[in-house]
Amino acid sequence: MATMHNLFFGILSVAVLFLGRAGTAAVREQKLSGSYAARRSADLGAGHEEAVALKCCIGSDIRERVIDSALQEIGVQEATGNNDGTRVEAYLRYVGLGKGYAWCAAFVSWCYGRAGRPLPRNAWSPALFPMVRRYTAAQIAQGSIRQADLFAIYSSSLRRVDHVGLVRQQKGNWIVTVEGNSSDKVLSKRRPLATIYAFSNWLD
Repeated sequence: MATMHNLFFGILSVAVLFLGRAGTAAVREQKLSGSYAARRSADLGAGHEEAVALKCCIGSDIRERVIDSALQEIGVQEATGNNDGTRVEAYLRYVGLGKGYAWCAAFVSWCYGRAGRPLPRNAWSPALFPMVRRYTAAQIAQGSIRQADLFAIYSSSLRRVDHVGLVRQQKGNWIVTVEGNSSDKVLSKRRPLATIYAFSNWLD
């Protein structure tokens, strides 16, 4: 009788242990199903035609994620040269606008959103360079600029910032960029540091 009693409790213990592990796996799988990619698709308001395959980004560096998002868009261009086209309109929708608007700031905002950052999210270039976010002249001279920081181009005729893009890297007195709405497309450029009006940091 004692042997049967022990055997019964042994089988019961194994069953409880097995069901516990199965339940844990199910919970773990359920958590992953609401993963980064699914949440970003919902947060960005992307329709089915706008869905872009996302690499597994969990745990990777946020600055790399922003630049990876931007690099995947290189080659996107306007459909008719009027701030339009499927991808361009997706960037504009992310900041609450329809086609026909300048989209450099929308592109930057979209790249941040796709990488999991809710800010910045603005279609107006000057709004991406508040003083609290700007690098000082001393910081720039010390080489503090990092990938995924923002750069600004100033328009003397408009008397304000009128173009923004992402810093891919700094090489001496030059920066390598990824920027939207440059020659009506997303491209990477090499710009002299002296031509940059301001840099801003939205990640630290």
